[in-house]
Amino acid sequence: MPKEIPTNSSMIPPQPMPEGATDFVETAGPSHDRRPSEGAAAGRAVEAMDSIFDLLAADLYSLASMLVGEGEQSIRLVETAVATAEVSPSWTADQARRSSRLALARAAIELLAKRDSEGLAAPEDLQHAVTCIEDDDLDAAAQARESMERMIAGPDRDRVRAWLESLPTALRTIYVLRAVAGFSAAETAALLEGHGGPRAAGWTPDAIRELFRQGLCSLASQLIHATTAQ
Repeated sequence: MPKEIPTNSSMIPPQPMPEGATDFVETAGPSHDRRPSEGAAAGRAVEAMDSIFDLLAADLYSLASMLVGEGEQSIRLVETAVATAEVSPSWTADQARRSSRLALARAAIELLAKRDSEGLAAPEDLQHAVTCIEDDDLDAAAQARESMERMIAGPDRDRVRAWLESLPTALRTIYVLRAVAGFSAAETAALLEGHGGPRAAGWTPDAIRELFRQGLCSLASQLIHATTAQ
């Protein structure tokens, strides 16, 4: 079984567990071990798992489209993630969601590296920038789940999307993996190092934190200007 991934905040609101999904754990064993009376429960569990996979697909497409753009490539990334994610029948929906997001992130980063070998290059001599967020507040900002969800699901959704599309590849990827997918700085650095190509070998958690801080302040500035312009 893969190592458990720490749970962080996510910009994508988690969907509720479909009714009957908890029955899956009890009925997931071989069919010859089940009593006849368990048939109906097993059927409900299978339907519940189908619903979970449907929810995962919607969640994954939203994430993929932020990383690589809307369209066929995002659909293929979702298919790849569903096919390659390590999911145990005993896991909760949240655990399955985390694993599938990790599988999608790997595939998306590999695609971005193929598009542009320089796009995910690790920065050299990255300097600390004075921004609107201090070091002590960075983790709290990353975990501001409710405000993040309002931005991506509320009236500012189009502005957030347009802002993401305007960012350089590396900054957009870091922001999405941290604020949207909920990965830590260390997890994000490892994903970029492992799947971003030769130029991405130098990513560190500190560099991820620095660029994520800059991204948060950029978004805050974007939304403030958009609000005052109305």
